[in-house]
Order: sequence, then structure tokens, then C-alpha cells
Amino acid sequence: MDRSSAPGTIRLTVGQAVVRFLSKQYSERDGREQRLIQGVFGIFGHGNVCGLGQALLQNEIARAPGEDKLEYYLGRNEQGAVHVASAFAKASKRLATLAATSSIGPGATNMITGAALATTNRLPVLLLPSDIFATRAPDPVLQQLEDQASPDISVNDCFKPVSRFFARVNRPEQLIAALMGAMRVLTDPAETGAVTIALPQDVQAEAYDWPTELFSRRVWHIARPPAEPAQLARAAKIIRQAKRPLVIAGGGVVYSEADAALRAFATATGIPVADTQAGKGAINWDHPQAVGGVGATGSHAANHLAGEADVVIGIGTRYSDFTTASRTQFQNPAVKFVNINVAAFDAAKQAGLMVTADARAALEALMVELSGYRVSAEYEQRIAGERADWAQITEHCYHLEHGPLPAQTEVFGALNELMGPDDVIINAAGSMPGDLQALWRASDASAYHVEYAYSCMGYEIPAALGVKMALPDRTVVAIVGDGTYQMLPMELATIVQEGVKVIFVLLQNHGFASIGALSQSHGSQRFGTKYRQRDPISGRLDGPPTPVDIAANAASWGIEVIKARTVEDFRAAYQAALAASGPVMIYIETDLEGPNPPSDSWWDVPVAAVSDLESTQVARAEYENGKSRQRHLI
Repeated sequence: MDRSSAPGTIRLTVGQAVVRFLSKQYSERDGREQRLIQGVFGIFGHGNVCGLGQALLQNEIARAPGEDKLEYYLGRNEQGAVHVASAFAKASKRLATLAATSSIGPGATNMITGAALATTNRLPVLLLPSDIFATRAPDPVLQQLEDQASPDISVNDCFKPVSRFFARVNRPEQLIAALMGAMRVLTDPAETGAVTIALPQDVQAEAYDWPTELFSRRVWHIARPPAEPAQLARAAKIIRQAKRPLVIAGGGVVYSEADAALRAFATATGIPVADTQAGKGAINWDHPQAVGGVGATGSHAANHLAGEADVVIGIGTRYSDFTTASRTQFQNPAVKFVNINVAAFDAAKQAGLMVTADARAALEALMVELSGYRVSAEYEQRIAGERADWAQITEHCYHLEHGPLPAQTEVFGALNELMGPDDVIINAAGSMPGDLQALWRASDASAYHVEYAYSCMGYEIPAALGVKMALPDRTVVAIVGDGTYQMLPMELATIVQEGVKVIFVLLQNHGFASIGALSQSHGSQRFGTKYRQRDPISGRLDGPPTPVDIAANAASWGIEVIKARTVEDFRAAYQAALAASGPVMIYIETDLEGPNPPSDSWWDVPVAAVSDLESTQVARAEYENGKSRQRHLI
């Protein structure tokens, strides 16, 4: 069929134009090019099955000459599909991502949690939710939420506060600007996040004469903005005056691929390096200047040094409340901050000296500015002592011999010893990220994949698929709690469908360990945090454990399940999982009440100011004592 209606144009539907355009987009950094959008996850409904769905089908079986293939993946839950894309983008250092499409109504709103996760984590994902009819001819359509005051509002407007770019394409010609704007944000390291193009279902099927150059191969350069010389000079002056400096490495170090530069910087200057959840692995755990996680779930080594630091050099960090221990971590009254960040928004935090630049470019330039500078021998001895003390604590937590059920830290210890330096560990929510930040020994910037900006329960299973798609040659292990498993297990079917080899470690403790411990420590007695049946006599959820068989449920999705009772069983199960040809889940029961690693930091969780419960009264007094250390960093 001749699609051209005029010289220099091609006649396609909006859905077909979207697919053809996305198949031709590339990103480039440091001379390395890759496909920017490497596939589309989709769940079809009446909103997109005959629009984008038809276009993806046509792309798969009837591509025109010169048209590239855009791989289609069938997801099981729209939120899970966005999590796959976020994990893929994170593992790809934000140089490539996936798109996700949904029908209108519930399919679209299912993606909003995933969009919020992507934007909070500064991860590029492309969302293509279907929308109500642009013509409004058949309104109200199935699954349409009507607004009596404004008929052009749809549920897709909920994407606006969780997207870095939002466009609704009500006419075909609006698509060109929407696509260009979307690509700009997806490839901007300072502005990236969820990008949403809402596509009314009638517009998706409408034909238009598109300029052929729209579908030419297009390469989007991802820049490394250098630091302004005056900013660098001021930063170097502050650091040279420091007696107890500390680097905090965030996710920006990893995304910038600045890990080698960071290690060289630490080696040359002797400045200790602490890390956030997103930055762990940017410096190898056995580097003499690596002091581990900082903040509310950090190591004693990093936190003791942070408490005394006179200059904190934040590189690529957004300074979340866990990193700053709700602004109680940095207690030196004269502490100053130097913040290197590609985003001015983050560089300005803690009233720090802003160095607005790419992390790698800035570190390399700062090395030159600091030539000859090194911390004192006394401070280096202090760093070594703190590292040695925390190493002993880590070994103790990893080999507790706790019983009758093992502590989850023992499972983590076994995993840390069994996994190779390039293997990837995944987690996101509950008590596990805290234990991992404090204890995990990461050797590689891609080996530690913990989503803790949004800390979204249900992320781990789809994330395993996304990471494995991005890093097919690495062993990928996702640690999943029983709580997060029950939130979003359905992408196990997608993993089986795609024949992807990943390993899941399911920790069953019959409750919410993290929030239960928080509840207990703050006077609320673990209320509502254990999986128990309702007792017909007391009327409370304090009866016997719920008879939910997660192992059997996982097996029903087509996953091989291996049960382990002890840590030694777990070690044998892991070797069997490695040898298996397909996806495997290792199931082990752990103690709901820990023990967890020791912590001397604080997190601001307000406790009821008045209460008839003695436990709450005691917790309130402790809360007020902790809050007294909170300070404005200005």
C-alpha cells in the first residue's frame, strides 16, 4: 500500500508514527551509542489495542523497508511494567530505557506508582497511557471518570505531578512536539524522570501525513557538563582547609560512570567515602577510604566520621532524610557542604557550595585543583580504625548462628559470600534495605541495585527482569520479603514467558519486619504488622498465622522453588539455583524480630504527643530527645 500522500511525507496512524519514531531514537555519551527505547511493555485494552497495539503488531510482522523493529513485551500488571523499565534504565546508567503502554482508566492509573518511583529516583521511563476520546463523541466511554466541571480532564491528569514531562496529544500534529520534548527529558541527566504522553484512543487510530525526516535515525547526546572554574576553585579552597572531610557518594556517581574517578580521588587525597543506597558500589567496599553507608541505616564507621566532619563533599546525592538522619547526622557546628551535582536543585541543598556539573567531569577537574592535598596521618588512622571496628560488626551480623529461625542478616552474609563481584543484588523495601546498606560489601557500581528513593514494595520481582534485560551476562538475585511478594508477584509469569534466568530469595517472616520494628520502638507495639488471622474471641488480628503458602504460589507461576530451613541449606540451595536453566526462587523462613545491625543514628518518625499507653509515653520522650539534635543546615 502506498502510504505517501505528498512528496516528503508518509501516511501513518498516530500509533504507527509513535512506534516508528521510537525505533529510530539513540542516545550517545563518550562516543558510545545505543538504542534509547529498547522495547515496549504493554497490556492492551479497548484504549490501545487497535491503536498502539495494531502499530506494534504491524511493526513485528509487516515492517516497511528501512523501518526498525521495536520489541514488544507482554506484561501482567501496568505498575510492574513501569518497574521493569525503571530497573532497566537504572542498570543501563540512564543511557537506555523501555516504554510502557496501557489502556485507559485503571490500566493508566496502575502506572502512576511506577511513574512516581521513576521520577523520585531520577530514572528515565516513557509512559504511553491511552486516554478518553479527543472528540468526546461517545462520552462517557467505558472506564471514563467524568469531571462535571471540566470535561477535558481524565484520570491521566494524575500523571502530571509525578512526571517530568507530560503531553496529551489531542490532534495528530501535536505528536511531533510531544515526542521531541519527551526525548529531550529522557536524555537530560538533570531533568530526567517519568515522561508521559497521553494518547486518546481515537487519535491513536487517526491517519496523518508525517514528514519523512521525523523517522530518520536520531542520536541524542547526553552531555557531561563541566564545572565552572570559579566554582571549582572555591570548592578546592574549602576542602584544602578541612581537617576531617568526608565524601558522600550518591547515585549520580554511578549514573555518570564516575566510579573510577571517585576511587582515584579517594586514593590521592585520603578523604573517606561514605555512600547512599543509590551510590553503594561506586567505591569498592575494600578500598582503604571506603567507610560504608551513611545515615539512619548506615555503618558506625561512616556515621562517626559524619558526626565530626568539618566539610562534607556530596557527589550526586539528593540528601534524603535517611542520608542526613533527618538532619541530625552532621553535628560539627562549623560543618560546611560542597555539593557536586548535575542538577542545581540538588547541588543547592544543605546550603552547600554548588558545583553544578557532571560527577565524573567535576571529580577529574577537582583532582587537579587539589594536587598535593592529603588528609593528616592521624585522620587516616582514625578512618582505618573505624573501618576495622565495623568489619567486626559485619562479620558478627553475618554469622550470628541465631535460632531457631535464622536472622535475615545471616542469609545476607551467605549471599554476600556466595555471589561474585559482578553479580547484582536487588531490593527495595522493608527492613532489608537498611540491613543491606549497613552490611553489604559491594565491589562494583552495578552490583548493588536497591531502590530506596521511593522504597516501593513490589519493585523487586519486575526489577529482576529489567536488570537482567539490561545486564544479560550477570547473575541477578532479587531479595523479596513475604510482604512485598504479596504486593506484586505477577511479573513472575512474564519472566517465565521470556525465559529469563534470575534468582529470587524469598524471606518469609509472616509479617512486616521493618514497620513492625519501627512500631515497637515508637510505642505502638507492632500493631497491625503481623500476618495473623482474626481471633473470634478477642476480635483482633492476633490469632494463628495466616495459612498463605507463598512457595506454592510462586511455583504456580512456573518458577522452580527450592526450600531451605537453615543457612547451610540456603548455601546448598543457592548452588542448585545457579546450576538451574531457568528462574528459581529460594524460600527460607527468618525471624520476624531480627536481630538487625546496630545503629546509632536517628530517623524522624513523630510519636503521638499524648497517649494513655505507657509504651507510647516512653517513646514520645525518646522522640523529643532525638529531635533536640535536629538542626537547620544553613
